[in-house]
Amino acid sequence: MGAEWAMIMRGATPSGSGRGAHPDPAASATAVVDAQGIVTGWSPGAERLLGYPRQEVVGRPVKRLLGSAADVEEGLGTAVDGRTETTLLRHRDGRNVEVQLRTYPSYDGEGHAQQLIVATAPEETRPGPATAEEAFAQCLLPVMVYDSALRVLRVSVGASRELGMGEEQMRGRRVTDILPPHMCRTVEDGMRRVLDTGEPEHFLVRGKARPEAPERVWSITVSPLKTYNGQVRHLELFALDVTEQHLARERLALLNEVSTRVGSTLDVTRTAQEMADLAVDRLADFVTIDLLDSVFRGVEPKPSVTGTVALRRVAQQSVLPGAPEAVIQPGDVDDYPESAPPVRVLATGLPSLHRTLDEAVRNWQEADPDRAGVVRAFGIHSIMVIPLRARGITLGVAVFVRHRRPHPFEDDDLLLAEEMGARAAVAVDNARRYTLERETALALQRSLLPRHLAAQEAVEVAHRYLPARTRAGLGGDWFDVIPLSGARVALVVGDVVGHGLNASATMGRLRTAVRTLADVDLPADELLTQLDDVVTHVAAQEDATAEPESVLDVSTDLIATCLYVVYDPVSGRCAAASAGHPPPAVVTPGAHADFVDIPPGPPLGVGGLPFETVEWDLPSGSLLALYTDGLVEGDDRDLGNGLALLRQCLDRPAESLEATCDDLLRTLLPVQPQDDVALLVARTKALDAGRVATWDLPSDPTAVAGARAEVLSRLTAWRLPEVAFTAELVASELVTNAIRYGRPPIRLRLIRGATLICEVSDSSSSAPHLRRARTFDEGGRGLLLVAQFAERWGSRQHADGKTIWAEIELPGERAV
Repeated sequence: MGAEWAMIMRGATPSGSGRGAHPDPAASATAVVDAQGIVTGWSPGAERLLGYPRQEVVGRPVKRLLGSAADVEEGLGTAVDGRTETTLLRHRDGRNVEVQLRTYPSYDGEGHAQQLIVATAPEETRPGPATAEEAFAQCLLPVMVYDSALRVLRVSVGASRELGMGEEQMRGRRVTDILPPHMCRTVEDGMRRVLDTGEPEHFLVRGKARPEAPERVWSITVSPLKTYNGQVRHLELFALDVTEQHLARERLALLNEVSTRVGSTLDVTRTAQEMADLAVDRLADFVTIDLLDSVFRGVEPKPSVTGTVALRRVAQQSVLPGAPEAVIQPGDVDDYPESAPPVRVLATGLPSLHRTLDEAVRNWQEADPDRAGVVRAFGIHSIMVIPLRARGITLGVAVFVRHRRPHPFEDDDLLLAEEMGARAAVAVDNARRYTLERETALALQRSLLPRHLAAQEAVEVAHRYLPARTRAGLGGDWFDVIPLSGARVALVVGDVVGHGLNASATMGRLRTAVRTLADVDLPADELLTQLDDVVTHVAAQEDATAEPESVLDVSTDLIATCLYVVYDPVSGRCAAASAGHPPPAVVTPGAHADFVDIPPGPPLGVGGLPFETVEWDLPSGSLLALYTDGLVEGDDRDLGNGLALLRQCLDRPAESLEATCDDLLRTLLPVQPQDDVALLVARTKALDAGRVATWDLPSDPTAVAGARAEVLSRLTAWRLPEVAFTAELVASELVTNAIRYGRPPIRLRLIRGATLICEVSDSSSSAPHLRRARTFDEGGRGLLLVAQFAERWGSRQHADGKTIWAEIELPGERAV
């Protein structure tokens, strides 16, 4: 400090002025200015000198208040280290006041530089040493001077007031004799470091300066006072009450944590629990969060404004282990009476602050004896009820309770809790809306997937579909089981690239297209070729109608993979083709699992390359596993490792197909799958020779009568007299049609299954069609009769020609 301050710090009394002298108080005007030039401290002497009350100055730039910017900047820039600089400052009434400025560097509780400014009128400084003595003695800021033994030498008026002791009482005493133990250790350790290093120290201490005072936060700066040769002789301790700033920083830090930590997932329960965890111990001793039950279903809640309201406990937290203050547990529903503060908060959307003696809380306790017992048992004395409100919707309430902290909630705490609730409510509402959108998308996808697989006799099947459990959304995986003519069955698995409703909608279109093409009975490779054309044309049409400028525009590229497998239980043959899809796994009886070597082909929508069909024998009782890449690929493994693990699991299949599906999903998938999964597992069956009859027929009209006789004989052996007439008629018309319009060789086949199947094959590739015969036409009515008597009929092309088939319904007790 300046020369006068140095005399005081050395313990000398300035000459020409005794301690009893009382100059004009305006001479001891002091202020604190931070590094940005903002006033953070303002003494009554400064108010008397310049006329500005404290509330008009603190928090405002010093240059805007006290004269021209150039004068103030020049005065502050030159009056450093206790040197005196005369300058003009502006009085509140507009006149200029000539003062002498002295500034002393210091630090706040965060280590930021600040300045202690002493302003005096020139006439008061002429006596010299007395002015510094009086300024120190009457300084209202807590300032103390210690000797090298850490004993008190000087105490300002401000320090005496805060500590509750006079200067004479404290002189010669150590910090440990003045401050509470937890505070004095921090202060004394800092003072020793300053003595050792000669460098200033700044730190924060929290506590009560005297027993009856409230707890405060102090920014302590300890500075060395050195002799002319640089030796540290004394210490200056400067304390600044930064309680309000510290609490404001704590509130901002808590709100920042709410913004970053609450809502880390799109799960309603976890989001609410994150808020409760943050609030406890930093704001409250016990926190509960209750939501209206419709929030869990994703539905927009509409709380009742009258009568009892049911709220579901979603989260709670306490400073006590196990949250013993809770009367219900998370997941339980509690009925709140109409008079309870949470119901009023739900109705009004406004927060409320209560003491347990308030009438509203007393009425609540009378209506709820269990809660009244908790209030008495734990000494609950202060309660805040906060609405969780987002986008104009009240989702529920959060209740903050204090029983361990002695101080009740204040208005600032209510504002903080309200802001926390508002931010958490947005996260909860995001989770609610995500739940609604996800359930809607899942409902759409379930409606597009087969709910019940069609009855067929070729294979026994089990299936699973699992949506991804990430924010990526639903995918476009699908499966299907399609009965074909001749007791055959088609097994299909596909995967649309991408996620979301677009992928689900595309999946539905592809599944419909596959079913339509399967009805035509195309070979596997031709079906994929036709399906590829469908995807390409749909993509081209969407590209032509897309609006790139729209904010809702999404990519319309349609890319998908597909595996199409056909199994014939009569011949025991299997045929398959793939469009960029992982190969099927096969486990034959008594053998290890293996993958069928199918050329993968290009994905659907790429175009330009052909698909290939692979055929192989598949004995009865074999296991077929069709799947999408989500089952075998993930963050923890590549496709090769996934296929190896799948093969290992299938080497030990479970007894039932359902158990096999469960084992595969449990072994291959993580807890949170990153992609959706479709799985289709089938066990093959075979039709024994006794249920199939085949005849080779000559291309001669006289063979029709023999064919009818063979059919009647076989139906008699199968004990199916009920369908003999229909079967005889259908076989006669199909054989006649083949002899008249087809080419030899001609073959008739009967298959007895859930229906009676009659097939006639010839080497002609011309497709049959219905036509309307005229009244006097002798022919043209054969297929019309077949269509009328058969349950369904059709034709299929193959390498040797075509087959016309018809299915005849069997009586329930006769179906196999």
